Amino acid sequence: MTTALAAGLVFVLAACGGDSDNGSGGSGGDAAGRVGVILPDTESSPRWENADRPLLEAAFEDAGVDYVIQNAEGDAQRMATIAEQMIAEGVTVLAIVNLDSASGAQIQEQAVQQGVATIDYDRLTLGGSAEYYVSYDNTEVGRLQGQGLADCLGAEPAEIAFLNGSPDDSNATLLSEGAHEILDGMSQYTQVAEQAVPGWEPDTAAMIFEQMYTQNGGNIEGVLAANDTLANAVIQILARNGDAGVPVTGQDASVEGLQNILAGNQCMTVYKSAEQEANALAELAIALINGVEAETNGEVEDTEGDRMVPSVLLDPVSITRENVKDVVDDGQVTAEELCTGEFAAACTELGIQ
Repeated sequence: MTTALAAGLVFVLAACGGDSDNGSGGSGGDAAGRVGVILPDTESSPRWENADRPLLEAAFEDAGVDYVIQNAEGDAQRMATIAEQMIAEGVTVLAIVNLDSASGAQIQEQAVQQGVATIDYDRLTLGGSAEYYVSYDNTEVGRLQGQGLADCLGAEPAEIAFLNGSPDDSNATLLSEGAHEILDGMSQYTQVAEQAVPGWEPDTAAMIFEQMYTQNGGNIEGVLAANDTLANAVIQILARNGDAGVPVTGQDASVEGLQNILAGNQCMTVYKSAEQEANALAELAIALINGVEAETNGEVEDTEGDRMVPSVLLDPVSITRENVKDVVDDGQVTAEELCTGEFAAACTELGIQ
């Protein structure tokens, strides 16, 4: 946590690289190394391809770094194969968003054996060997979700359910811990159901929530959903049963999530600037390429590896209807994407243009 990267590195605009079916690459001018990034999937959240990929490309190109980015499409074996190819093709730094800690740790072990430095991007690999971790404070994300649901429900008694993220995603555990930290002490709420959604898969989420709803006789008055994709699955089930408008939380400030908020079907989401996270990853990667110690602002415990991982932890922001405009103003989504059809009137009302 010593060397200030901004003071020690010069970022130079570089030429754009080409795209392919499996990924994208670029060549930079100054940094003598190559960065490989493996994104997890296209199903758990639209952020990976719609936000992270283009922003990572821009960050690496602005920094003059040679890079390659590919997507594992939710397949751990595919991620392992991509990692092997990247290592064989000479990446010096490998950043992954693991699909699960076990497969992620195997990839990192192989990388270390080949002299390749590794970074955990967005999700910590438990039992892994990443030199750095960059993400948002996921326990705080959960706290924001818990407080957001409480703010939407108010002081009246309510029966609530938790629809958590994938059980093999360390972030999902932290989100749940943060949400429970807020809601467990609120005696007006009765927690009637809780279940994790394997792979953050939306169809599975819909099936799980429908079972929760049926088993509780339709008496679910608030839902702590771990991200916008899961929230949308919940919203569809609620609407099908005539319960549209039940407070539901989310995360990622996706176009779909923000539109659900504008429509009154989702009470809040959590905004995590993909640009900040991508830039932080680029700075960490450049530090490793140049053999200097990166500036971090904390440590995160790897409970399986019995170690503390130097980390860059960014600050999440709670988003409700009143400040949806902030996400647009920040450039994460555009007004053109958000304010289509039935959502145009709400955008006009909120000054989004």
